[in-house]
Amino acid sequence: MLCGEYAFQAVLADEAFLPLYKGSTFRGVFGRALKAVVCALKHQECQDCLLRRQCIYTRVFETPPDSREPGRPSPPHPFVIEPPDTLKTHFLAGEDFNFTLLLFGPANQYLPYFVYAFEQMGQIGIGRQVQGRRARFVLKSVSSAGQDIFDAAHRTLTPVRAGELTLPRASPQESVTALTIQLLTPLRLKYHNRLQAELPFHVLLRAALRRIATLNSHFGDGEPNLDYRGLTARAQEVTTTHSTLHWYDWQRYSHRQDQAMLMGGLVGEVGYEGELGEFLPLLRYVEKVHLGKATTFGLGKLGLEVRG
Repeated sequence: MLCGEYAFQAVLADEAFLPLYKGSTFRGVFGRALKAVVCALKHQECQDCLLRRQCIYTRVFETPPDSREPGRPSPPHPFVIEPPDTLKTHFLAGEDFNFTLLLFGPANQYLPYFVYAFEQMGQIGIGRQVQGRRARFVLKSVSSAGQDIFDAAHRTLTPVRAGELTLPRASPQESVTALTIQLLTPLRLKYHNRLQAELPFHVLLRAALRRIATLNSHFGDGEPNLDYRGLTARAQEVTTTHSTLHWYDWQRYSHRQDQAMLMGGLVGEVGYEGELGEFLPLLRYVEKVHLGKATTFGLGKLGLEVRG
């Protein structure tokens, strides 16, 4: 599966007041900016639009209902926005303000639209209104794999091919008996149709397998040929050694639903012991693409530390 990672460098034009977790702010304004950039029929509702199957906005944000296979969940969104990694909420004009965009599969070919949408997002503004206006920012550059691909001053965007994200098989000689998972942004997982307030290893692995299977089914070469039943059975033999996991509630406002919504999830770290070598490639994969629900907000970002 193609997986592009694009680092956006911006500078704030105004003083900004942002929430502790900034993912919802970014996703919401980005959606409005992208729709304004690409929508051909400005006053047409997406679900009634004849262009919905070919529209970049609906492909990215509003998956058409008739594209959903009967009895199967909605296709995943082909992007993740990783907001600034800081708990800072007050920013001054002139401060740097950087973030990352991950694109999966064919969505990488729409990168010019996304860059332009982020420029428009900077003009719309983000965060809490101050004197009737949200904080604006100016997009300076975009880079990928250490290479500058967009120069705002010269209005140039260099074509770049996204990297291939593959699922390597564990080496038979690879022995891993202990690891620690750090939940860097809130993780929202459902097991037996309930959000989880703890994280047994088999629940983590089931979620990783779902994420890998759905991403590759829709944006890659098809669902990987994995021993799903055997992997989940062996995952139940892995034990939890320590945990500082706790539930963190944060609130976002949905303009579409016109209401505030709680978006809690697990944060902290958890350690596991057992025969973990065969699971490591799966966990390394989701470490790159995020895990769980609401990944477009940047939720479900993991960090792995192999300890033995």
